[in-house]
Amino acid sequence: MHSDTTLLRRAGLPVTDLAPVLAEEPCPLLFATVSGAHLYGFPSRDSDVDLRGVHVLPAEDLVGLREPEETRSRMWDHDGTEMDLVTHDLRTFVRLMLKPNGNVLEQLLSPLVVHTTPFHAELASLAPLVVTRNHAHHYRGFAGTQWRLFERSGELKPLLYTFRALLTGIHLMRTGRLVAHLPALLDEVTGPHYLPELIEAKAGAEHGPASTVDRPSAARDVEALHAVLDEAQARSGLAESPSGFDALHDLVVRVRLREAP
Repeated sequence: MHSDTTLLRRAGLPVTDLAPVLAEEPCPLLFATVSGAHLYGFPSRDSDVDLRGVHVLPAEDLVGLREPEETRSRMWDHDGTEMDLVTHDLRTFVRLMLKPNGNVLEQLLSPLVVHTTPFHAELASLAPLVVTRNHAHHYRGFAGTQWRLFERSGELKPLLYTFRALLTGIHLMRTGRLVAHLPALLDEVTGPHYLPELIEAKAGAEHGPASTVDRPSAARDVEALHAVLDEAQARSGLAESPSGFDALHDLVVRVRLREAP
């Protein structure tokens, strides 16, 4: 894997001056990628940039008496754009991978790479070993949470997150491939015909209302996609449980003993 500035620019992301900022992290970074609306294909002009990744704690932090800082978070302003960086220690991240957690897989496999290492590529190569039919539960639950948020707020963002989660889950169950980019999913999974219009509207404002959406129709479409996800999970050829524990354990040990990617 490598950092692709062309993809970053195409997504409307700042590609300069990030390396010095990431170098300020107290522990080495295995990788940092872009998640959130930019990854999903519907950022707004005022969207913040969600950076997600993995850091590597020194071994002494895990065997000593002090509580290790397994998750780190910081925010800063980058030429008027709010940047949000959240990283997990490698062991924490891999444990999340071994659960049916779509978020960490999306972060790991994001094509919007701002920092990478050979161990990042090795970790990504093991991702297929942890994808299971149970990942449908993650996307079903995430879609349900976002739909309830849409019902309360009427905002366009959670509505798009709802459809994105359902279509990602359906595609994953059918193909075993993780695609988080909603416009790309529309070419492969049948979704409501009005989604391109909603994506275009979302570009105007991060927290704009879904004023053009007929709520009863949207509710029927969401319910229908839940049924499609249920069927896709039932028919899926994916494994019931992850098979990559030993390979991931070996990777964590090798990286940890080296204490730097």
